Amino acid sequence: MAPQQGPAGPRRRLGAELRRLRLNADMTLDEVAEQMTCSTSKISRLETGKGIPKLPDVNELIRIYGVTSDAEQDMLRRLVREGRTQGWWEPYVEGVQPERFVMDSPARYPSLETAARAVSSFDMAVIHGLLQTEDYARAVLNAVLPHHRRREIDKLVELRRMRQLAVVERDPPLSLAVVLDEAALNRVVGGASVMSAELEFVVERSRMPHVDVRVLRFGAGAHRAHAGDFVLLEFPDSTMDCVYIEGHAGDQYLEGEADVELYKGVFADVADRALDPDESRELISWYARNHAPRRKATS
Repeated sequence: MAPQQGPAGPRRRLGAELRRLRLNADMTLDEVAEQMTCSTSKISRLETGKGIPKLPDVNELIRIYGVTSDAEQDMLRRLVREGRTQGWWEPYVEGVQPERFVMDSPARYPSLETAARAVSSFDMAVIHGLLQTEDYARAVLNAVLPHHRRREIDKLVELRRMRQLAVVERDPPLSLAVVLDEAALNRVVGGASVMSAELEFVVERSRMPHVDVRVLRFGAGAHRAHAGDFVLLEFPDSTMDCVYIEGHAGDQYLEGEADVELYKGVFADVADRALDPDESRELISWYARNHAPRRKATS
């Protein structure tokens, strides 16, 4: 069964509505916090969808902003209820510790991905998580999370498998567009057999109508996308789109309109320079065959 929608979408929608109401009331964060007798950061977290909403707080904001429409009040309270549900991913990250430089919060990204309608990703070093076999995912996670116990790695591998069900079984399915640098196909992760099976899996997934996989050849030279891997998450409400960047400074989420538009342009450009989907499948299949272990000749 495909994972159900989680609370990230309702929280972000509630935050956008609360920010709209505050701006319409011509109030600053500090002014609202003073009336609420709480910290400014609490109001900010509610508006960015990072805080867990509480009904008494939202009822007080309804009063402060002078919301009189019964329909609008009901909508805000419904978003509070939906935003307090447990995400399907919670059992898979429970007890899994964050690791500096790699995984600041193991729950936040899957919560956003679950709420997204489309994901676009540029990957230079390894294959995108939604296109990974279990063996390949385990090899990657063991490499980048050397201090985690086997039980934690197993949970994260299962989490990746469950995330993939959103691509395969969700209705409507998640739209996935991935540009892989050729280096990711050439780099052997987990051994020759694991790598060959991984690339065959990518080819299989790339044939799905809502999955677009392209390869940026070595011959394409350097591109501005090579500044680093990134994931663009697009939501039904386009004003909530964001960019996820995982790097040595930790996880970053860019939500400003200018940042999102910049990365949309970068992705569109690098996708245009990459091979088309059919040519990409041919190249990925070639790498899969060449990574496959050679059988010993028998006399």
